[in-house]
Amino acid sequence: MTSFREHHVKGQPFVLANIWDRGSALMMEGLGAKALATSSAAHAFTLGRPDGGTVTRNEALAHAAEILSVTNLPVQGDFENGFGDDPETCAETVRLAAEIGLAGICIEDMMFPSVDAYDFDLAVERIRAAASAARALPQDFVLTARADGVMTNRYDTDEALRRLLAFEAAGADCLYAPVLPDMAAVARICAAVKAPVNVLVAGPYAKNTLAEFAAAGVARLSLGSSLARVTHAAIRDAANGMFGAGDFTTLSSAMSGDAVDKLLTR
Repeated sequence: MTSFREHHVKGQPFVLANIWDRGSALMMEGLGAKALATSSAAHAFTLGRPDGGTVTRNEALAHAAEILSVTNLPVQGDFENGFGDDPETCAETVRLAAEIGLAGICIEDMMFPSVDAYDFDLAVERIRAAASAARALPQDFVLTARADGVMTNRYDTDEALRRLLAFEAAGADCLYAPVLPDMAAVARICAAVKAPVNVLVAGPYAKNTLAEFAAAGVARLSLGSSLARVTHAAIRDAANGMFGAGDFTTLSSAMSGDAVDKLLTR
């Protein structure tokens, strides 16, 4: 089996399928996913909570362990800000994630619940501590460092690049700045760093093709909560029809039970 790290090749992006329970993990594996990832937002939705620091580290680890129990694919944990402000907490999160068998995690440079950006120096120290913990593990572990300030309107692309370069120098294996302004910015980031770059396929980026991401130099495409929110949109549309005009036609596009069962059976 190809290792999680080996999937990360610049200009040859693979889809990292973010899932939210054992069933969605099995479906994505059955439909051809090469690797899976949890989604902090999608997980929060299953708990009836909003996204953004509402899931604890213990809950995230238990959730990831459930996913790992049904698949042999590499799984990355979407572990928000590492579940704490200080560098040692980030390092401990890496160690705990490795203990349950995750192939890697991503750590953001945002504070919760405010989503203000950590000071540059602290943000780098957090990634340095996490990377040091990852390198001390007996198994390979891919640490993804996220610069989220463009997405949260805390800083611009120049600052995102400055942080990503520093995260790379601190030992991050993969770099990620969600929702950059455009594909030109994506290509700029990819050209400026040596490490593989992840792009979030959400919003306007859902209109781009795999070939376009490849041309920009992207190595990995994650879905975040996009796939989960597609299912929520289907629930909303069906409910609006049923509880509004009494129209059930949305349900006619449902997969057959046999088709679902086939994807869930190994």
